[in-house]
Amino acid sequence: MTTIILNGSPRKNWNTAQLLKEAKRGAESAGAEVEYIDLYDLNYNGCRSCMACKRKGIADPCKCYWKDELSPVLEKIWQADRLITGTPIYFGEPTGGFRSFMERIVFPTLSYNDYSSLYQGHLDIDIFVPMNMPLDFYKDSYEKRVQEYFAPMRGLKGEVRIIPVCDTLQVKDYSKYDMAGFSEEHKKAVHESDFPKMLEQAFKIGAGTC
Repeated sequence: MTTIILNGSPRKNWNTAQLLKEAKRGAESAGAEVEYIDLYDLNYNGCRSCMACKRKGIADPCKCYWKDELSPVLEKIWQADRLITGTPIYFGEPTGGFRSFMERIVFPTLSYNDYSSLYQGHLDIDIFVPMNMPLDFYKDSYEKRVQEYFAPMRGLKGEVRIIPVCDTLQVKDYSKYDMAGFSEEHKKAVHESDFPKMLEQAFKIGAGTC
């Protein structure tokens, strides 16, 4: 079992990364071969619409032919059994880095003949989405939108699970920032009560027991 852990946050040690590192520990505990990758360490762009993956007669249509630092990561993911990834939600959407990654991993799988998936594997995907909004607000106003946003990932022919992580702690010390719209007391209370449970869930997801 090969599992790729992909951090789509620019922060390497905050909410998204902490969840993914617990998922990594869980996957390793289950005996998986695991590789952890920080997307923001890589120099890459989104799809450039070069259309190389849509040319007639190419040996492998399910391949991104653009060469940059994301290219070998895409190849690893297409060969993996599982992808566990995460991205914070900014302005109601994933980070720009994650969006660019998603374009590159999904577009080559899409047939422009009949809109089927050209992908020959089966990749199960778990996506952690930490965000500032409370869970009730997410369910009422954003859940459907987020599910639709990640729907193209189903082109990899596996189960796509979205794990919302709501009302997250943004910084350690709110007094250092102009963030009066948030209650530091509330954020820290939620973080202390809820985030350890999410870390435990992340471990179980990595281990395949949740």
